[in-house]
Amino acid sequence: MNILKKEFEYYLKEQENFVKQYLGKFLVIKDEEIVGIYNTELQAYSESIKKFELGTFLIQECQPGEENFTQTFRSRVIF
Repeated sequence: MNILKKEFEYYLKEQENFVKQYLGKFLVIKDEEIVGIYNTELQAYSESIKKFELGTFLIQECQPGEENFTQTFRSRVIF
């Protein structure tokens, strides 16, 4: 299974609880655990790449409902 899919499914399962605690924050999820909470997506990304290999963590904005689901994939590969 794709590792980011696993992390996103974890977010979906816990979304209601996360929204109560972290509404509007950007969560970094790795190994089905929140490993960082940030005010901006840029902060989440900048700090996470210092600790984790790209492609091994998910950055998810914590918002209620389905309309805000996002999956952002970044690559250092240039086409």
